[in-house]
Amino acid sequence: MREKAAAKPLMGPHLLPVPKRNNIQKYDPALTDFTKHPDYEQLQLQSLFATHSNLKSPYFREHNARAGAISAIEDCKYVNFGSYDYLGLNHVARVGEAARDAILEYGTSVSASRVVAGERPFHRILETRIAAIYEAEDAAVFVSGHATNVSTIAALLNQNDLVLYDAWAHNSIKMGAKLSGAAVRTFTHNDIDALESILKSCRHQYQRVLIVIEGLYSMDGDTPDLEAFIDIKERYQAWLMVDEAHALGVLGKTGRGIAEEQGVDFSKVDIWMGTLSKTLASCGGYITGQKALIELLKFKAPGFVYSVGLSAPATAAALTALDVMQSEPERVERLRKISHFAFETARKAGIDTGVGEGFAVMPVMVRDAIKAVVLAENMLARGYNMLPIIYPAVPMKEARLRLFITAEHTQSQITGAIEAIRDELAAITSGKLAAQSSF
Repeated sequence: MREKAAAKPLMGPHLLPVPKRNNIQKYDPALTDFTKHPDYEQLQLQSLFATHSNLKSPYFREHNARAGAISAIEDCKYVNFGSYDYLGLNHVARVGEAARDAILEYGTSVSASRVVAGERPFHRILETRIAAIYEAEDAAVFVSGHATNVSTIAALLNQNDLVLYDAWAHNSIKMGAKLSGAAVRTFTHNDIDALESILKSCRHQYQRVLIVIEGLYSMDGDTPDLEAFIDIKERYQAWLMVDEAHALGVLGKTGRGIAEEQGVDFSKVDIWMGTLSKTLASCGGYITGQKALIELLKFKAPGFVYSVGLSAPATAAALTALDVMQSEPERVERLRKISHFAFETARKAGIDTGVGEGFAVMPVMVRDAIKAVVLAENMLARGYNMLPIIYPAVPMKEARLRLFITAEHTQSQITGAIEAIRDELAAITSGKLAAQSSF
């Protein structure tokens, strides 16, 4: 009987040599105890400090109704500035009806990756509509906005490449750059000269270079000079990716984002990214650009290939919300006007709105984390829901409240909120730090 040949060892990333580390002779049991994890211990310290300071956590508050300009928290109604339903489409009847009808026809899930058995007709309809917004050849929709950035950047670059992103870029951009294995550099916020300095010094060391910026910065409400970034990417033969998560529905006369706002040719940007969870009242993300880019991502982006496809109700809601946005441009105009009113009112009241430019994201700069949390709690006590943004989401001395302005907000709601912020900031600044309601 012939002897069976020994099986060859499997080859793959899981069998690559393990990097050498210090020889650990004895393992500390605490390393497998989640309560001993340094990040958890830090959370506990913060919680203990908050308790001793009579501060309740402003996070994970449960809303009992649709969160529009008005929301219900613990059965009490508040003027809400914590939700990014910019055009108020989350309560439009036909958006909900479209989601319901899609469930009746297709179910609540497509139950597979689109690569195998999860492809449905509505996916391509939505992708075609999104591509048309950006005058692009094609688009791909993902089930998560965060995963859209992570998967796209990770799929396009490797250790021979370089990712350059704005210092104020979203976490998903940073995580995608890290996962890609490419070299990573940040440049000072919106600073073209700083970006060019990096490119001059090291562009020649890398094959591909990806520059990533946002159309409307989610923490600060300002915009980049898109034409300047296009110029620099062309001169240094790089890709330019623009995250439009907070720009769709907000910037531009008809809500098509920063290119429409600044009168720039859409085709000059290599990769447009956006989300379905804000203006389009759904959940998920998208990439749009050249057909080759989209085909590559549909076969190589892990968040697309190894994930279930976008569900029928989520897709139907996004499609119908897009219909409403395009058929009712007055919503975009109303948002623009009320946002401008909010900024003007705040500035007249002496409130520091940072670098915000008068669009739907309005920061109220406090520059102290504890004061920001106290301010948010006191505002809740006065009937206004607005969230503090503190480290690590923003730098330590850049703590602020962030207000999302929507087309549903009224001038009286804005005026009342600004007056309350002014009064509470004055009280906090004078040393009256205690929150008005118990935590």
